[in-house]
Amino acid sequence: MQQLQHHQRSPMSTAAGAAAPPRRRCEGTAMGAITLDLRPGLGIGPFTLGMPICEAFAQIEHQPNIYDVVHVKYLDEEPLKLDIVISFPDHGFHLRFDPWSQRLRLIEVYDVKRLQMRYATSLIGGPSTPATFVGVYALFGPTFPGIYDKDRGIYTLFYPGLSFAFPIPRQYTNCCHDGEVSAELPLEFPDGTTPVTCRVSVYDSSSDSKVGVGSLMDKASVPPLPAGSLYMEEVHAKLGEELWFTIGGQHIPFGASPQDVWTELGRPCGIHQKQVDQMVIHSASDPRPRTTLCGDYFYNYFSRGLDILFDGQTHKIKKFVLHTNFPGHSDFNSYMKCNFVIYDVDIEGTIRPGSTPKCCITPSTKWEQVKEILGDGGRAAIQTQGSMNNPFGSTLVYGYQNVAFEVMKNGYIATVTLFQS
Repeated sequence: MQQLQHHQRSPMSTAAGAAAPPRRRCEGTAMGAITLDLRPGLGIGPFTLGMPICEAFAQIEHQPNIYDVVHVKYLDEEPLKLDIVISFPDHGFHLRFDPWSQRLRLIEVYDVKRLQMRYATSLIGGPSTPATFVGVYALFGPTFPGIYDKDRGIYTLFYPGLSFAFPIPRQYTNCCHDGEVSAELPLEFPDGTTPVTCRVSVYDSSSDSKVGVGSLMDKASVPPLPAGSLYMEEVHAKLGEELWFTIGGQHIPFGASPQDVWTELGRPCGIHQKQVDQMVIHSASDPRPRTTLCGDYFYNYFSRGLDILFDGQTHKIKKFVLHTNFPGHSDFNSYMKCNFVIYDVDIEGTIRPGSTPKCCITPSTKWEQVKEILGDGGRAAIQTQGSMNNPFGSTLVYGYQNVAFEVMKNGYIATVTLFQS
């Protein structure tokens, strides 16, 4: 499990082990605790279920005095196997993002004493308002009996889009049986005390799943996207020909002009000049001096995970660059994930969105699978920015006719560059 730490800088800018500078706290809060609005089934504070991970980072960077210590955790070897987690250790909660869609699926408050939550006009949690069973029941009202996990000694109480986990002391486990609590709600122990919650989970309520600790945590799913959303739109790339955006219906071929692109995709998020063509030295047929500055320029569509390179003389598209936005790459959080489907011109007919044949390459395709589809890519070029600029190390670039792949050390694709040979 890879972990990065952030101290009053960009969430991905500091490697683990960096020293924390002096931190300012929110005024008017006890012991540095912050107060966030609790929205069952929707989110907590500025974090909303279903939001892309880049929007969560934007919220963090917008309030650096509050979210000044941030840990980002992911499984480096298999980044699609486990959640991407943004954790706030000072405030006792973390955000779990689905690793494929990179959208927020679950919010967990794991140290309730560190975070004060506001529901309607009432407060719960934090150092001064213990989240007891009696207090939870009084604030949120009646609900169905919960589930008792005998192995963990945890009783979980459920509301729509919200759950509270309560540890049951060993001497009172006889109050619980058959997965439910036998005592009438609100739960009280024979000595008159009431348990205090150890974890609060906020999740999408549309699926009616019961989400809690342990295996119940996996039942939290990402909310459905709103109708017409372009997030994770399939972008079909036929090698050497064009991009097809399957929801919007736009077709962007090689050779298209900047005006064509503006008309189809709208204003780019950024435009920047390509200073030097670093690959020209590998082209024996290129007559230009090796030190010539390049007049080519990029249109950056960060929200689509896409860069478009125009020839500086003809002002026609010469390259597309597609980004996977995997953690562990220097471009992580600079782009949203491009949900591309790449296939060769030899494939007959149109590939329907949502149905990806084995001969296609997607962001989930590993390098060994790419070689099975396209053949051996030969020797790789090494791409590195130095350890000071990129703590994740170098990547390898493999070239084929009409396409080049930048591959990370774990075998996953970082970027795909499309061109016409």
